[in-house]
Amino acid sequence: MPPRKRWIEQLPVARDRPLLGAAATLALVGAAFLLRLVADPLLPSGFPYVTFFPAVIVTSFFFGVRLGSVSALLCGLLAWYVFIPPTYGFALTQGAGFALAFYVFVVATDLALVHWMQAANSQLASERETSRQLAEMREMLFHELQHRVSNNLQVAAALLTMQKRQLTDVDARAAMDEAGARLALVGRISRQLYDPSGAAQPLVPFLAELCRGVIDASGRIDVDLQVLGNQRLRLEPDAAVPTALIVAEAVANAIEHGFGDGRAGRIVVEVERGVEGGLGVMVRNDGSGLPANFDLAASTSLGLRIASTLAQGQSGSFRLEGLEGTTTATLSLPAHLLTSDG
Repeated sequence: MPPRKRWIEQLPVARDRPLLGAAATLALVGAAFLLRLVADPLLPSGFPYVTFFPAVIVTSFFFGVRLGSVSALLCGLLAWYVFIPPTYGFALTQGAGFALAFYVFVVATDLALVHWMQAANSQLASERETSRQLAEMREMLFHELQHRVSNNLQVAAALLTMQKRQLTDVDARAAMDEAGARLALVGRISRQLYDPSGAAQPLVPFLAELCRGVIDASGRIDVDLQVLGNQRLRLEPDAAVPTALIVAEAVANAIEHGFGDGRAGRIVVEVERGVEGGLGVMVRNDGSGLPANFDLAASTSLGLRIASTLAQGQSGSFRLEGLEGTTTATLSLPAHLLTSDG
């Protein structure tokens, strides 16, 4: 829906109703003439146009320069005939000629200024409308691009799932399942990050929706989720996707291993300022805990290796630790990945 124009951008008025504009012009000229007649006994000599100048300006401002010119002509003739000696005639004496020349100069200046102002307003309104249309087109194209990319990722995930049916090796089928799930996850993340302006989104609400989607996809209605942190923290758009993948992997790992035996539990995601002003994201669960002597670097889990690699690619780190009946995955990112809002 186009934005409503400011009143000054709608001038001149009555463009499609010339009779109304002409009637208003005659009314303003008549009012200026009557006011000048009333004020004549109170004014010293030498002010024949004192009430006519405002009539010309108001007419041109509200009804356009064309009717303003008509108003200027009528006002000039009335002032010349009634108020410039010798009165009640059109005698062109030296004084009358000087007064008329002064009048023509002033009203021409007024009309030119009003015309330039209205032309500038018209051009500004036209450029604003063009910008609005371009912005709408950009948003539409961006949305279409995001839609197509996400759909293509979903199609690729579906193809992997179909291809899995032809495999008999258990490990190969599991690998295809993981690959398909990750492609589908990237598609969901792309949809969530949709913003045609490219602006960074608040991290906490984004992660809350993402983690809830991962839990829902697992079918584990007995796993509670809580996402805490500074609502103003925002990541640069380029860092949002890998960060989301890491957090999603931490949540999926908690569901698969922490609650893999069917036990219910809770996952808490905390987002906060980390060391030296960077970002810290902790995914904590109260599941079965880590195996004894667990070493992330030696882990054979593809998901955990991907999370570590993505974190290193952003000059950050990813750790997985067990302490006092909880397992905590910690993602640390440098401060330059946070926007100024954070």
